[in-house]
Amino acid sequence: MMEPVNVLVIGSGGREFAIAKKLKQSSHVDHVFCAPGNVGMPMVGVEPVAIEELDFPVLIDFAKSHQVAWTFVGPEDALCAGVVDAFQAAGLKIFGPNQRAAQLEGSKEYALDFMNQAGVPTAKHQAYADVEAALAGISEFGFPVVIKDNGLAGGKGVVIAEDQATAELTIREILKTPGSRLVLEECLIGPEYSMFVMIQDGEYRILPMAQDHKRANDGDKGPNTGGMGAYSPLPQLSAKDRQRMVDEVVVPTVQGLVAGDYHYHGILYIGLMLTADGPKVIEYNVRLGDPETQVILPRLATDLFDLVDACVNDQAMPEVEETNDAVLGVVLASAGYPVNPVHGQAIGPFPKQAGIEIDFANVGGSLDQLVGTGGRLLMVISKSATLEEAQHQVYQYLGQLDEPECFYRRDIGDKALEI
Repeated sequence: MMEPVNVLVIGSGGREFAIAKKLKQSSHVDHVFCAPGNVGMPMVGVEPVAIEELDFPVLIDFAKSHQVAWTFVGPEDALCAGVVDAFQAAGLKIFGPNQRAAQLEGSKEYALDFMNQAGVPTAKHQAYADVEAALAGISEFGFPVVIKDNGLAGGKGVVIAEDQATAELTIREILKTPGSRLVLEECLIGPEYSMFVMIQDGEYRILPMAQDHKRANDGDKGPNTGGMGAYSPLPQLSAKDRQRMVDEVVVPTVQGLVAGDYHYHGILYIGLMLTADGPKVIEYNVRLGDPETQVILPRLATDLFDLVDACVNDQAMPEVEETNDAVLGVVLASAGYPVNPVHGQAIGPFPKQAGIEIDFANVGGSLDQLVGTGGRLLMVISKSATLEEAQHQVYQYLGQLDEPECFYRRDIGDKALEI
């Protein structure tokens, strides 16, 4: 049996909290470092390291000096900036796609071109760099029309314009910066699902699926956010429809990556809409999602370390096994998020309660005196026998808290419970 090893996670949010916590639970892991991490991580035995996620030389030096077996990259910014290429050039093992492959998230236009070439079903679309051309292009789509900033936008660069005035305002705002581009897409109709695929060149494993809630307010109203809550499993998704997603989306995607010589090693998130015509891809992300990670990893019965270790070492990846548990999580966000979130408010205390876990994200201060640092602050999570029970536990817990400068959605999981 191998001696326990040290691993490094890059990032600071709730996603990285969940990844580091899961890795720490492995018998193969001795120490989990997270750079830069957050102040809540010591609560789950993870050591934050004061190195920024884009400071590649210092991260590399740290990994070498602390005998890190491999590094797990959480955020898209580091991947798109080439952290994998930098680590590999230094002779270090790292989990995540290289900079070229990361363009699948870094550029919506690039991803759509890849889908077209690989035969992956997606929405009708067109890219623009000119305001007047984009305005003229709206007539090809009608309303509502989906308008996407071509570059990285932290999950918030998508507007569903219901009318001409909203569309024009959005187009002018996105394209006001020189060199910027946007994509117009038809508005697909149907339930949305999150599929996470661990890819090792032409081999793949599918992690537990989840459903995210992007809009800020109840009833899927308000502006798009990075995600206000999630749950897993998905009782409303039939085995037949899931298999269609694998056959019609995952398989051609993986084949396209092989044909394009991407040597993809890492997670590919596939955002799917199950339309009347079958599954269609809304977007690719080249990493785990937030907040889906916080609900899918607790359902992963397979050791996450074993999966990642096999992937980075080009060994046979173990099959993915899921628990029968249901996991639901609700994000507590700063008032004003995502447009103008409050910063610096005191949050907590958070009483310990059986069946409830908290994954911290944008928090500062100290464990005794936490303060919000803007955006999505934390996620309250329950793992229970049923989604109904998990939902009840989370909202019962949130109802006890006194957080006047924060808010949360009150309908996470309702779609699954309506069936």
